[in-house]
Amino acid sequence: MSLHVSHRLSVAPMMDWTDRHCRVFHRLLAPNARLYTEMVHAQAVLHGDRERLLGFDAVEHPVALQLGGSDPAHLAQATRIAGDWGYDEVNLNVGCPSDRVQAGRFGACLMREPALVAECIAAMAAVSSVPVTVKCRLGVDELEDYEVFRAFIDTVAAAGCPLFVVHARKAWLQGLSPKENREIPPLRYDWVYRLKRERPELGILLNGGLATVEDSLAALDQVDGVMIGRAAYHEPYRLHLMDRAMFAPAQAPQSRSELLLAFRPYVEQCRARGIAVKHLTRHLLGLFHGQPGGRAFRQVLSEGAPRPDAGWDLLERALAVTVRREDAA
Repeated sequence: MSLHVSHRLSVAPMMDWTDRHCRVFHRLLAPNARLYTEMVHAQAVLHGDRERLLGFDAVEHPVALQLGGSDPAHLAQATRIAGDWGYDEVNLNVGCPSDRVQAGRFGACLMREPALVAECIAAMAAVSSVPVTVKCRLGVDELEDYEVFRAFIDTVAAAGCPLFVVHARKAWLQGLSPKENREIPPLRYDWVYRLKRERPELGILLNGGLATVEDSLAALDQVDGVMIGRAAYHEPYRLHLMDRAMFAPAQAPQSRSELLLAFRPYVEQCRARGIAVKHLTRHLLGLFHGQPGGRAFRQVLSEGAPRPDAGWDLLERALAVTVRREDAA
């Protein structure tokens, strides 16, 4: 299973953020990126509302489903279902440090159990026609040893995992919140770069702390791809600039206004299906971050979106505020 070019730029799975509406917007911003769902537990896939959990718009391709869990049989069943729904990749979460995740014996605590992760990957790969990949950390708690990290990768790769997304921090499972785990443990890009040098046959994506076009392009000299998280969500225009820089450097970026206007057909389609506009606009709030009228843009959307009759006209009003501020600047 070859590494798809879209892995050069990926948007991280982010709980409560990267839902299907967010992903459609991100696809407009980054036509060439690979998009990831929020993490869905395998048990939820087996027993929950699949349309709500797994449904996506065709424009999202290539799109990966991220699964959580540690039971090989359940993960295999969920992977088979993901194939039926048309996902381009299934990714196993071995990096989330939250207490709730640990209590369910999945996420980052699985880095202590490479044999179990390998068993899960083998079961998933056996029933999948698309790549089964892993998102992990460098280690957990006091476990901070490059050789142990590389041995984890080797064990899981041998089970059929061709690609690893590595959040270049270890996770502290006790004493730090998930938010603190994204900021306090130091970034060790050197470990990820060394892993790619020593295991060139594997696809290696770097995740963690990447926020600028320059940082991301520099990382691509060392690894196969970069995964952007909070920077892509809070300041989505950065995602557009990264996509242009990586895939179409000779092509001028679109303006923020043009990108927002391109979202109109999807907004109107959702409204026609009875979906409240607030579920869409919450993902747009940072589009004009740092621009004239950016704060007013957020304010218009935040105040107007909860109204049951809100529609595309609300976004037009928000956009008009930024245009007036640009003219005045």
